[in-house]
Amino acid sequence: MRQDLPRVAPEPATTRLESAETQIGSVFVSNYPPYSFWSDDAVTAARDVLDTPYDPGSERDLGLYLHIPFCRKRCKFCYFRVYTDKNADDIGTYLNCLGREVELYAELPQTAGRPLDFVYFGGGTPSYIGTRHLRALVGRVQAAMPWTGAREVAFECEPGTLTEAKVHTIRDIGVTRLSLGVENMDDGILAENGRAHVSKEIYRAVPWIHAAGFAQVNMDLIAGMVGETWDTWRETVRKTLDLAPDSITVYQMELPYNTVYSRGLRDGESMSSADWQTKRDWHAYAFEQIAEAGYHQSSAYTMIRDGNEAGFVYRDAVWTGQDMIGAGVASFSHVGGMHFQNAPRWDDYLAPLREDALPLFRAFAPTGRERLTRELILQMKTGHIEPSLFSEKFGVDILAVYRDTFAKLEAEGMLTAAPDAVTLTPEGILRADSLLPEFYDAKYRNARYT
Repeated sequence: MRQDLPRVAPEPATTRLESAETQIGSVFVSNYPPYSFWSDDAVTAARDVLDTPYDPGSERDLGLYLHIPFCRKRCKFCYFRVYTDKNADDIGTYLNCLGREVELYAELPQTAGRPLDFVYFGGGTPSYIGTRHLRALVGRVQAAMPWTGAREVAFECEPGTLTEAKVHTIRDIGVTRLSLGVENMDDGILAENGRAHVSKEIYRAVPWIHAAGFAQVNMDLIAGMVGETWDTWRETVRKTLDLAPDSITVYQMELPYNTVYSRGLRDGESMSSADWQTKRDWHAYAFEQIAEAGYHQSSAYTMIRDGNEAGFVYRDAVWTGQDMIGAGVASFSHVGGMHFQNAPRWDDYLAPLREDALPLFRAFAPTGRERLTRELILQMKTGHIEPSLFSEKFGVDILAVYRDTFAKLEAEGMLTAAPDAVTLTPEGILRADSLLPEFYDAKYRNARYT
């Protein structure tokens, strides 16, 4: 699951994806308002919230995101805050500071003593670190903020970093949802796009994973990687289904700023990338095949095997405005209605923690209307929302507040809006992220996203 860590270069927000060709710029919507409106001036307000005792009457769950920013290679389409040049000592130093950050949160009035509803190990590549480092980190974090009662502990993996012993270690620390970054099953496409793994490493790791007995095994795919064709995509979908994961997540390839591919395009290099209609066709084909194999749709990206009720707690918590501590370099948090982000640079993240201080970088205090919009657009990614739930939580009728936008998208065939439910059409599902900026307030449209 993407947390959308910061890009280095500025990037305009997408209001509607109408261009046929894949152009430089982010499409995936992970938050609202755009990150470019966050500022260091609001950090004081974030600290004030953290220093305020939690009100149990607010009934907000708390989760923990742990950013492990290390990878064997940087994918050519990657824009996350990752490092491929750190040695064992560097990794140990980082994990020590990551553990200290969690300890600091465990002492703050807003988060102290609250049970964790979910834990998410994101990256980077959490499975990159060795079992010794992993066990040490988990022991320290668990001592500060136990997750024995958490409904979900999720962990991202890159196939080539796994050994049988590491898979069992991941299971032993309490992981319930393991997500494997398959992306594609064609070795030529994996190599062209800069992926570190090859297909034989997927086949080597999957039996270990199934034998370990995780409650849910997810596999990620990307429709439209450079070099993809209809034949290779069909094979990727077929081979992924043969591996029998509990859920399959399909993203459409995009070219955010600060990726190898995007820098090359800006420098005049050529690149063969599928246009948006082709990527939507591939996405639709994958969903059709996955559904025929006995899965049902969970969101605009994810299909879950019928009968598997594990769900995706992290995703649902983020999309419904629950509290989440984002620990690690560049990580994002949402606590007590405040958004805030850690320092995005290595030294700037580590230095405050060595002095027992949180490495907060920028923050944003949303208005009630902005919180409403945020939850509306993120939950629309599920493909189905119930207006009554927003009425209960925010005291407003979303069908009235966003009447013009719903009417426009309904006229375009992207959704149906009725008193009991707003439902994206199949075409709306394939374009979900490009539709969401239609709900933005005017001042946030055409603004830099990050």
